[in-house]
Amino acid sequence: MGWRARVGATVTTVVVLVGGYLAADAYDVVPGALTLAPAPPQPAPFPTAPAAQPGPSPSAVLDPLPSDAPEPSADDVGALVDEVAQDERLGERAGLLVVDALSGDVLGEAGADAGLVPASTQKLVTAVAAVTTLGEDATLPTTVVDDGDGGLVLVGGGDMMLAAGAGDPDAVNGRAGLDDLAAQVAAQVTLTGRTEVRLTLDDTLFSGAAIAPTVPAADVTDGYLAPVAALAVDIARLEDEEYAPREKDPAMAAAQAFARALGEHGVTVTGEPARGAAPEGARVLGQVESAPLDQVVEYALEHSDNTITEVLGRLVALDRGLPGSLEGSTEAVVDVVAGLGVDLDGARLVDCSGLGRGSVMTARQLVDTLRLAVDPEHPELRDIAVGMPVAGLSGTLSGRYGGDNPGRGLVRAKTGSLPSTVGLAGSVVTGDDRLLLFAFLADRIPDGGTYGARQIFDGLAGRLAQV
Repeated sequence: MGWRARVGATVTTVVVLVGGYLAADAYDVVPGALTLAPAPPQPAPFPTAPAAQPGPSPSAVLDPLPSDAPEPSADDVGALVDEVAQDERLGERAGLLVVDALSGDVLGEAGADAGLVPASTQKLVTAVAAVTTLGEDATLPTTVVDDGDGGLVLVGGGDMMLAAGAGDPDAVNGRAGLDDLAAQVAAQVTLTGRTEVRLTLDDTLFSGAAIAPTVPAADVTDGYLAPVAALAVDIARLEDEEYAPREKDPAMAAAQAFARALGEHGVTVTGEPARGAAPEGARVLGQVESAPLDQVVEYALEHSDNTITEVLGRLVALDRGLPGSLEGSTEAVVDVVAGLGVDLDGARLVDCSGLGRGSVMTARQLVDTLRLAVDPEHPELRDIAVGMPVAGLSGTLSGRYGGDNPGRGLVRAKTGSLPSTVGLAGSVVTGDDRLLLFAFLADRIPDGGTYGARQIFDGLAGRLAQV
C-alpha cells in the first residue's frame, strides 16, 4: 500500500473513532460536554440558616412602672411607720423614713433626722460616689513593666479580685487572671532569650492604714475585712468561704502567685519579689483588666463586701486628687455625694464600708442618696438601684423574707448589721406599681435583739408592698 492509501486509511480510522466517541458522549456513555438528556431544572435558592435570619427588635421583658400609678396614702404609710417606731424591741434610738420615689413626697417618718449608726447601708453612699467619679465602664488594670535593667515590675491598679489562674470573662471576682498576665509577659521575655528575671512589686497606689483603726481586731480575724491593697487574689481570702481568714499582706501574696505563674510559663523568678516603684514611662509587657466598675459596685452591694468598698473609696480619693488613704477616701466620698445635692451636714464617715465603729448618718440622708440612684437624670447610677440584694432571692437578703412576707421579690435593699445595730435601706414596689424608697435604722437594740429587729424591718418593708 502506497503512502497515500496508508494516510487515507489512518484518517478514516480517526474519523470513525472520533465520531464514535462523540456519539458515546452524547449518550452519556463516556464523560464529555455533549448530552441528549433533558436540561436539569434550575437549582433551588441557597437555603438561609434560621440562625442567620434577622431577629426581632429588642423589647423590654417587663414594662416600666406606670408614671400615673396612684401614690399610697400618707396616712396609711405613716401609721405603719409609727407603729414600728414605737416597738420597744428596736430600743431607744430608731430612724425611719418612707418617700415616694417619683414625687419625693414623704409618706411616713419617725426620727428621720436623727444621727444613727448606718452600718453597711453606708455602702450606698460609697457606691454612688464611685460610679459618679470613676464612671460605670472604668476597669482596674494590673500591669507588668520592664524595669530597664532586666527585671520586671508588677504594678497594682486596685484590683483585689484577681484570679490566681486564668481569668473568667463571665466573673466579677476573678475576671482578670494572673496566669493570663504571666503568659503575656513570658512571651515577651522569652523573645530575648531570657528565662530568668527579678520581680519587683509596685503597690504604691494606696497609702496610709490598710485597715481603719475603728474596725475591731476580731472583725479582721473573722474575715469581714482584708487589708486594703493595690492588688490581691480573691480579695485576699485564704479559704473558699465568704468570710474567710485573709492574707496579712495581700499585695505581696499576689506577687508571689504571679512569680509561680511565670514559672509555669518557662520564666523563673530569681529570689523573692521585692517592693519598689515602677520607672516612669516603662515599657508595658502585659496587662489584664478587672470587670467594669458598675459590676464591681454591684458585687460589693450584693455581698456587702467591706474590702472592695474600701478600695472603691480610695479610688474615688485618687480621682479627686486626694491621697489614696482612709482619710482621703472618706473625705472624697462625702464631697462627691454632697456635690450631687445630698445634704450630708452632720454625717460622719470613719470608713467607706460602714464596718468601722463611729460612722453617723440619718435615714433622710440615705433616702436622698437612693433618690439619686433612681433619678432619670442620673442613668449612670441605675445599676446601684437594681444592684441591691433582692428580698428572698439574692445577696444578703437571700435568706430573708421567707414565709408569707409579701415583700419577697419586691424589695431591693442594702442591709446593715453591727452589734446592737440594724439597718435596711432600699426600694419597694407597691401593689399599685408605685416605687417607694425607705431607710430604717436602729442602733441601740437591746442585747440579743438584732435578729428580731431585722424581722421587724423586713416586715415593715413587706407591708409597704401592700399599701
